Amino acid sequence: MAAGVSRKISAASARAHTRRPKQGTQFQLPSGIFKKTLVVIFMGIMAWAYPAVRPPPPRVCGSADGPPVTAPRIKLSDGRYLAYKEYGVPRDRAKYKIVFVHGFDCCRHDAVVATRLSPDIVEGLGVYVVSFDRPGYGQSDPNPKRTVKSMALDIEELADQLGLGSKFYVSGFSMGGQVIWTCLKYIPHRLAGAMLVAPVVNYWWPCFPANLSKEAYYQQFPRDRWALGIAHYAPWLAYWWNTQKWFPSSSVITHSSAVLSRQDLELMPRLSSRKEYEAQVRQQGEFESLHRDLMISFGTWEFDPVDLENPFPNNEGSVDLWQGDEDILVPVTLQRYIAQRLPWINYHELPGAGHMFPFADGMVDAIVKALLIGENSAPQI
Repeated sequence: MAAGVSRKISAASARAHTRRPKQGTQFQLPSGIFKKTLVVIFMGIMAWAYPAVRPPPPRVCGSADGPPVTAPRIKLSDGRYLAYKEYGVPRDRAKYKIVFVHGFDCCRHDAVVATRLSPDIVEGLGVYVVSFDRPGYGQSDPNPKRTVKSMALDIEELADQLGLGSKFYVSGFSMGGQVIWTCLKYIPHRLAGAMLVAPVVNYWWPCFPANLSKEAYYQQFPRDRWALGIAHYAPWLAYWWNTQKWFPSSSVITHSSAVLSRQDLELMPRLSSRKEYEAQVRQQGEFESLHRDLMISFGTWEFDPVDLENPFPNNEGSVDLWQGDEDILVPVTLQRYIAQRLPWINYHELPGAGHMFPFADGMVDAIVKALLIGENSAPQI
């Protein structure tokens, strides 16, 4: 048997064999410090972003730092105040009583159904109109809990406190016209008739075929697609998007003439009187007026308008919808689809008309007479 060969290994040699190979000289943070650094950076970003996305509190009318109250107001059951303005004949001798709902970036003074109605019709038919500041506009208190339904209930309470009777008419223009759908849903038993004038449509209403709503949506300018998309999908970003300066925001908020049709541009000088009260519209802050309007109007609704039932099955009243076929703000294709699905609506499409057609000569007279006495005599645009 061959003898094994034993070999001594020195301590130095052992250390050399067990020593780890040298690493590069690149500095590395211990994992714990790296995680803490990421947390600090994230918190820094959030500290910057939170004030940017968080709207300032509204300057409520009548509060210590808010604008003064100069309009008549009612106090609603939840404690909010609603400002209003009356037009036409006195309430106590009116035959027809209309609650008018103003549009986006407007107020109680923008009651086109009242201001453009001829005195002969006002006196001859006995027409009374009350217009009110929607929540957050003008001198009406903001409603942070506003929903699609709450606006209809505000209208009902306004009518009750003013003593308009068991039934009254409702009329709305543009985004105010969209509100009339909520009246038809939630307070149909209180309505004598309803009129929707160029009512804004929600591209996300389930009733629309996907290809139809998509085509209409992409006819908008990119800036407006972004504004409405954020209002629908990320409403918590609405304030930031509509106040940031990096990208163009809503055409309507910035008063861009690009969304006005040929006829609209011709009619705009007739709105020059708005300069007298325009500052009042947004005086409580843009978030609780403009931005919340977008969030509600283009958010997820609790119902679909085409599922509504005829509120006047015995022809004791009517629902009239008026739309211009050259309206850039409200796609006529979607309005036509709604009218087709709701055959009980009296649909009036005006060739050559844009969004501001109520300001055309004789137009308000025609739409009011159609609502109140069933006379259809729209003037040529």
